[in-house]
Amino acid sequence: MFYWLLSVIRTPRSSRGWQKWSSARSGASAAKAHSVALPAQAQVVICGGGIMGTSVAYHLSKMGWKDIVLLEQGRLAAGSTRFCAGILSTARHLTIEQKMADYSNKLYHQLEQETGIHTGYIRTGSIFLAQTQDRLISLKRINSRLNVIGIPSEIISPKKVAELHPLLNVHDLVGAMHVPEDAVVSSADVALALASAASQNGVQIYDRTTILHVMVRKGQVTGVETDKGQIQCHYFVNCAGQWAYELGLSNEEPVSIPLHACEHFYLLTRPWETPLQSNTPTIVDADGRIYIRNWQGGILSGGFEKNPKPIFTEGKNQLEIQNLQEDWDHFEPLLSSLLRRMPELETLEIMKLVNCPETFTPDMRCIMGESPSVRGYFVLAGMNSAGLSFGGGAGRYLAEWMVHGYPSESVWELDLKRFGALQSSRTFLRHRVMEVMPLLYDLKVPRWDFQTGRQLRTSPLYDRLDAQGARWMEKHGFERPKYFVPPDKDLLALEQSKTFYKPDWFEIVESEVKCCKEAVCVIDMSSFTKFEITSTGDQALEILQYLFSNDLDVPVGHIVHTGMLNEGGGYENDCSIARLSKRSFFMISPTDQQVHCWAWLKKYMPEDSNLILEDVTWKYTALNLIGPRAVDVLSELSYAPMTPDHFPSLFCKEMSVGYANGIRVMSMTHTGEPGFMLYIPIEYALHVYNEVMSVGQKYGIRNAGYYALRSLRVEKFFAFWGQDLNTLTTPLECGRESRVKLDKGMDFIGRDALLQQKQNGVYKRLTMFILDDHDTDLDLWPWWGEPIYRNGQYVGKTTSSAYGYTLERHVCLGFVHNFSEDTGEEQVVTADFINRGEYEIDIAGQRFQAKAKLYPVTSLFTHKRRKDDVELSDLHGK
Repeated sequence: MFYWLLSVIRTPRSSRGWQKWSSARSGASAAKAHSVALPAQAQVVICGGGIMGTSVAYHLSKMGWKDIVLLEQGRLAAGSTRFCAGILSTARHLTIEQKMADYSNKLYHQLEQETGIHTGYIRTGSIFLAQTQDRLISLKRINSRLNVIGIPSEIISPKKVAELHPLLNVHDLVGAMHVPEDAVVSSADVALALASAASQNGVQIYDRTTILHVMVRKGQVTGVETDKGQIQCHYFVNCAGQWAYELGLSNEEPVSIPLHACEHFYLLTRPWETPLQSNTPTIVDADGRIYIRNWQGGILSGGFEKNPKPIFTEGKNQLEIQNLQEDWDHFEPLLSSLLRRMPELETLEIMKLVNCPETFTPDMRCIMGESPSVRGYFVLAGMNSAGLSFGGGAGRYLAEWMVHGYPSESVWELDLKRFGALQSSRTFLRHRVMEVMPLLYDLKVPRWDFQTGRQLRTSPLYDRLDAQGARWMEKHGFERPKYFVPPDKDLLALEQSKTFYKPDWFEIVESEVKCCKEAVCVIDMSSFTKFEITSTGDQALEILQYLFSNDLDVPVGHIVHTGMLNEGGGYENDCSIARLSKRSFFMISPTDQQVHCWAWLKKYMPEDSNLILEDVTWKYTALNLIGPRAVDVLSELSYAPMTPDHFPSLFCKEMSVGYANGIRVMSMTHTGEPGFMLYIPIEYALHVYNEVMSVGQKYGIRNAGYYALRSLRVEKFFAFWGQDLNTLTTPLECGRESRVKLDKGMDFIGRDALLQQKQNGVYKRLTMFILDDHDTDLDLWPWWGEPIYRNGQYVGKTTSSAYGYTLERHVCLGFVHNFSEDTGEEQVVTADFINRGEYEIDIAGQRFQAKAKLYPVTSLFTHKRRKDDVELSDLHGK
């Protein structure tokens, strides 16, 4: 195999190191590599010869792109790929990660047959151990999701674990999950096989070639500068692993790629006297923080310790990853855990302790996609020690993105544009990855929050709200209040309460929701993304009419709920736009849309000095006054009538509030409840808040947080971008036809797709589910991602859920599909199909009956769709 590889890997100069490595691997002498000049131009240049770079090259070539150059600064597969533990696991929390791993498994399984290169693929299966009931619940939730996407798995007893792996001590286990089709494989050989197949399809591969920087002109990739010369190109793919961060910053126009390396340890032993069978299952003991796999008749075992060691914070210092220093003192807790799980290991000789860097990201999810600032600059990096599992699927999705303009699945959770430059501080990354690495094996209960890198972006009201008991969550680096702890509550107990069942904050949020329904609450929603689009003529209106599905040619002062769609009719953004003047618009979008939305607007806006796009997120503090008494509070503060006759729904007006002028007051609340949004210049924020709270006392005002907001919006059937809506969701699939004006007199992006969908029907439909036989106090709660069954057949998953305090039931939102029982193909979903079904929601393996609704209900006994329900359903939540 390596003789052949030498013939397809072009080395710009004679490389004795490569020959020596190849000879050692193949067991024979290799021919001398001749010097080969780099091509002057290519369609695509890929940086990185590990499993990510070779996977992208493989898939691009399979999709018909041939003019591709892959550059590796050292030797192929000599980076993190070389030291990978070789475990392929499909058991992931995110559906997109499960699908990537499942595709990788299938790809690697057939790669040897396709290329003739031995990859060491062995289907061993994996066993995930649970030492606690909470861990077992977590595994049951994953098990349910794996089964519905076609990955075999089952929950098993400790006795069954001992049968599958007799060397394990199982006395402290309460159960486990068995995934029989998981595998082990040689990651370096997989990368070489992918490179081989790509080369046969025309990809040119050059090792020992360092990219100095990417050349950019007018925001577009034009080429790369290497230590061997320049290559002109249209696309660049950064698969540089732990060096992706620095390579991104070295560009003429920097690209922020937030990741950081930590040392990762695993040990290798000599074979057992009776060597382990090659198909011995891989063990993941997350409570013990370790994994164990068969390795040449002995074992390979590592883990994710509580006190990781960040590395290379100051920058890269080696071309290829050499084995770092052993640190037995650091590894000792993992070794102790290993010996408790496999006591007979004490008789086995340890060969060595491997120490190699792995890269981690700020949110434990890998990074893929196109740069928001440089067109044609794509990234695939930051695998959080799952590069082998994700490599095949991630390479495929990125290749689809480049070739077709979008991947076949929604990958927003992995999109580079979910981050901003604020997450790229070296100090932030160093501290955050020290938290992220242990979290890989920590038990993650619903609504957990990162503890590092906090208080990065705060509202001017942060200290005031904190002093009043605010408990905080973080979104896109912005601190947002979850709820407010009353003075009589045990704060410490509340902070330590983590459960899959009814949470301790239940009554707190209940009182906030009740106040929103009966009196008035104030929620600080300053984190929302806010843009202003202005022009000297009609340019602003013209471009917005093209970019958005609703009609924005409305009278000044009116607010329009609309969507920014892609060519397929899917949501790139869900937002509200207020027309401030004939030539000025104010756009409000979800918090984590700040980078993505800006990039999308800039992509389509012409270079016109008379058309101005400004990010004004930081300029305004946003207060949401929710409740029937909000009108009284605002009337008293502004000395202006605020009743619907004088201030109709979805209206915007600049007013004075207290002593402050220029407050943008909007008659909407993002929840369907009556009230107002106040967009306040930050210098007035504290004054306006104090005045609102002072005047509001007589009306029973109180602070509220995002948990109350979530309950209100789910109960009113408001979809949320990034959870319920994504780039593959159209307005017609979620009951938002009223936000689309197909006849507004001009074309808009996605119009043709919506016209076709309107004619053909939709293949999924957002549906509201009210749980019937669910005991809120005793049963596990639905959180998100629970399978939905119709007449016993799987039809979709929940996208979000909350307890509806008005309905006194749990409410879930989710998409229902219509899969043919004969072929499994998707069919049209009609209202009749939804209404005729009997539904169940699967929560960790237990199914609960649910009523399906296509519109919000005011109570369990009122199912008639009233006029105000229709109007409320046209509002939206973020």
